[in-house]
Amino acid sequence: MPKAGFWAIDPTRKISFGKDGCWYANDERIHNRRINVLFSQHLRKTPAGTYEIAIGWDRVAVEIDDTPYVITRVSGDAEKGFTLRLNDESEEALAPHTLHVGQEHVLYCRVKGNEHLARFLRPAYYQLTAHVREDTNTPAYLLKVGDRFFSIDVM
Repeated sequence: MPKAGFWAIDPTRKISFGKDGCWYANDERIHNRRINVLFSQHLRKTPAGTYEIAIGWDRVAVEIDDTPYVITRVSGDAEKGFTLRLNDESEEALAPHTLHVGQEHVLYCRVKGNEHLARFLRPAYYQLTAHVREDTNTPAYLLKVGDRFFSIDVM
């Protein structure tokens, strides 16, 4: 069925969201962009802390490899601030105080009202880090936004 470009929500399939920002069904990548956006826009956190896709009355559990959202693009500038574009096609202001570097040098921040962690995909990482400077007094990195400097924590 993936060759046809359509995926029904089927509880017998394992649906997962990869750290590469792609959706998978039974470990096979779903290539249909509109299905990917649809799944991302209907991703919900359950009261138990797990994730599901909920479209109308259809629901299916989702395995999240790393984060439930990825950042696909960064726009803006250091004076006015930065805007993030997420895989669900929403846009929001970067909360620079939430930036941190995780394992394998991956950049993360909090999104969706600080409720979710999001991973920067490589293009977005390069768009933002063009504005990052090394602090010469400490082994830290700084992002200037307006007249403030924000330290990027390395975990």
